[in-house]
Amino acid sequence: MEELRLIAMAVAVGFGALGPGIGIGILVGKALEAIGRNPEATPKIQTNMILGIAFTEAIMIFALVVALIIRFVE
Repeated sequence: MEELRLIAMAVAVGFGALGPGIGIGILVGKALEAIGRNPEATPKIQTNMILGIAFTEAIMIFALVVALIIRFVE
């Protein structure tokens, strides 16, 4: 039974990290593209990019919490 928990934890964190990783890559790429097209809007774009990264990272933290719940709650 312990092996199944470890596998479930790995799957939860793995899939939980996959989406945010792709999302942050796209987000930063588009922000850099926007800054390249309109350099004077850099502060506004950076603020929105950092806020988006924080929300995207929150999804990974939720996946980590689910993995810890799987591990420690019986």
